[in-house]
Amino acid sequence: MYNFEYKNPVKILFGKESISKLAGEIPENATILMTYGGGSIKNTGVYDQVMEALKGCNITEFGGIEANPHYETCMKAVEVVKEKEVDFLLAVGGGSVLDATKFIAAAVLYENGDPWDILAAGAPVEKAIPLGAVLTLPATGSEMNGNSVITRAERQEKKAFGSSLVMPQFSVLDPECVFTLPDKQVANGVVDAFVHVMEQYLTYNVNSPLQDRLAESILTTLVEEGPKVLADRKDYDAAANFMWCATMALNGMIAVGVPQDWSTHLIGHELTAFHGIDHGRTLAIVLPGVMHIKRENKKDKILQYGERIWGITEGSADEKIDAIIARTVKFFESLGVPCTLPEYGVPESSIDKIVDRFKQSEAQIGEKGDMNYLEIEQILKNRL
Repeated sequence: MYNFEYKNPVKILFGKESISKLAGEIPENATILMTYGGGSIKNTGVYDQVMEALKGCNITEFGGIEANPHYETCMKAVEVVKEKEVDFLLAVGGGSVLDATKFIAAAVLYENGDPWDILAAGAPVEKAIPLGAVLTLPATGSEMNGNSVITRAERQEKKAFGSSLVMPQFSVLDPECVFTLPDKQVANGVVDAFVHVMEQYLTYNVNSPLQDRLAESILTTLVEEGPKVLADRKDYDAAANFMWCATMALNGMIAVGVPQDWSTHLIGHELTAFHGIDHGRTLAIVLPGVMHIKRENKKDKILQYGERIWGITEGSADEKIDAIIARTVKFFESLGVPCTLPEYGVPESSIDKIVDRFKQSEAQIGEKGDMNYLEIEQILKNRL
């Protein structure tokens, strides 16, 4: 196991009626900007619960944050923050709302030019407005980390940044928020959490058995609980287990001391940038291709994953890997998530555009930094 440092300061308030505890977490006399998405929180009752909990507080609202949050939208919120002299941000929504709010928190206080540089050039975040979150959609784990992904629509670019300064001070996780989610969002969330784990697990062995088994426990729980949530949205226990899995998948716990990949995400981001495909669904497309093309690099961990998660033990190494990939695809498809490019209307010509971006940037991605544009091309062609 590698050396590591680990600190996660995010306070989690988990369970039924936990939204009612909001007021005790926000500084007294704070000027709050509440961010949210398309307004579904007003239909589900979450909005009313938040407003009741914060009765008497000074709140300005900013809605309309997209499913893949746009830089352009975030910058409009930045202007509101400055105009209203906001000193606390409250994200009420899923991972996209949280991601946008993190970027807003950093962009407002960025003093070195265009805040886009935080995303595109890796400019450091030196300060940020404090924020908290009420999570309505389990998926990204953004509620317990400092990561954010933002799309610049005018350029068809999707970029990420991370900073401990934009970690929420607290996150409220009420599993009853899952009760009103549509099937598509639940399925996307299960896949998103599943692939988050795989990016930190499906690499190579560094003698970290505890990390492996923590990762495997999240995968197994998602396999067991995800279909239960889809079958019965008001199964509180299944919703709670699903929600906590999504948080645990990306709060840093399973990442310490081990190599990480993230190639599936980086390639998937381009599918979203060019075609607007839901983030979770891009991961379902790309992961099987990564497993296929990088089967030699990842052989030991793929075989371990196949045996421990799916019980696949028969055949040669290649035969087992083929079966493991097929079983992973079958799981995603059982959730209603297709796994090939044509099923999303993506033409073969799009592969050239994506590959050219990686070629121009001279990116070398993956856990060993050895995946270049040529292998990315092979991965995408495998998904036709």
